[in-house]
Amino acid sequence: MPSPAPEFDRRIFWDVDYDRMDLDAKWRFVIERVFERGDVEDIRQCRRYYGDEKVRTALLEAKFLPEQTMYFASAIVAEPLERFQCYTNRRSRPGPYPY
Repeated sequence: MPSPAPEFDRRIFWDVDYDRMDLDAKWRFVIERVFERGDVEDIRQCRRYYGDEKVRTALLEAKFLPEQTMYFASAIVAEPLERFQCYTNRRSRPGPYPY
């Protein structure tokens, strides 16, 4: 029996029509957005619905994650930062030097 669809806080998806969004087709987008803007309960629901392997894949292959989200995701999926694509992208294109 498939698990019931999670009810995420609507503020996470402020820029899309949440009621029409296909959670299964857009799983990478949903996982990234929940980890970036969700709270602990949203993250728990995300992991319960998608499973740890899909969550790990989406986070490791994300093109961009904020720095604090990247460190948090690293702890959740038990992978070093160097395995995250967004970490290696950030390191290969450093921004301007902060004075």
